[in-house]
Amino acid sequence: MSLLSRYQFSVKPQEALLIVITMFWGGTFLAVQYAVTLSDPFFFVGLRFATAAIAVGLLSLKSMRGLTLLELKAGVAIGIAIAFGYSLQTWGLQSISSSKSAFITAMYVPLVPLLQWLCLGRMPGLMSCIGIALAFIGLVLLAGPGDNLLALGTGELITLAGALAIAAEIILISAWAGKVDVKRVTVVQLATASLVAFTMMVPAGESVPTFSPGLLAVALGLGIFSAIIQVVMNWAQRSVSPTRATVIYTGEPVWAGIFGRMAGERLPMLALLGAAFIVAGVLVSELKFKKKKAALPEGNDPSCAEQE
Repeated sequence: MSLLSRYQFSVKPQEALLIVITMFWGGTFLAVQYAVTLSDPFFFVGLRFATAAIAVGLLSLKSMRGLTLLELKAGVAIGIAIAFGYSLQTWGLQSISSSKSAFITAMYVPLVPLLQWLCLGRMPGLMSCIGIALAFIGLVLLAGPGDNLLALGTGELITLAGALAIAAEIILISAWAGKVDVKRVTVVQLATASLVAFTMMVPAGESVPTFSPGLLAVALGLGIFSAIIQVVMNWAQRSVSPTRATVIYTGEPVWAGIFGRMAGERLPMLALLGAAFIVAGVLVSELKFKKKKAALPEGNDPSCAEQE
């Protein structure tokens, strides 16, 4: 039996839909990078998720009457994670390219099992540990292709902190998936993300920018798309595990890199190598060996295949 045949790969309808939104998700990095030339990051994130909350809320007016305390708690917790994840990512885009931002953001994938270990006591398996190591090497190569490989810039560090918040979002969504109404919890989390982002304008010293057609168009478009993303994630992760979902999201930085290159971005060769390491780390961290079900011939090692 070949090594690849021992891995388990299958695609559910929910996973297929996540793959589709991931492709479009990768294209949002360029749009956000354009938006931060017109607005400060926290205001834009607040406006983006306010639009998303209104869009989902209008479609969920009847169901909102049945909002439970559990759904309120879940929505607020997930919304706080979303606010910090997207705000920090948007902030970082002021000083780094969309391609670099996307690959650093992908660090949330190997961070998921790490957070599960720290918060839930679930020890990451061997493949997860290897994936974390590969992703970290990739981060160093991607973020510091200049004179000092170990010198992460402000934009890289801010984006990495955003990736940590997004990893927390994935875990929180999965923790409440199947226990809450998708529409109601989505409205709460989007509204919370908007309020938190607007509140952060005060300590950040931001002011309301001059409105322009370009800013409104980007905010409206990304707001509606954010609403679609959150509804799909909440629905799909009822039956898709957090680790399974995160490996699907691996395509996000790849698509962002493709769109970035089409827009004229050019990463140095060392940075491209780092991006490849991150993608490899993401994939490796999610690989699992299938157990051998058939009886082995006498004399062979009866132990099961290694699992994550």
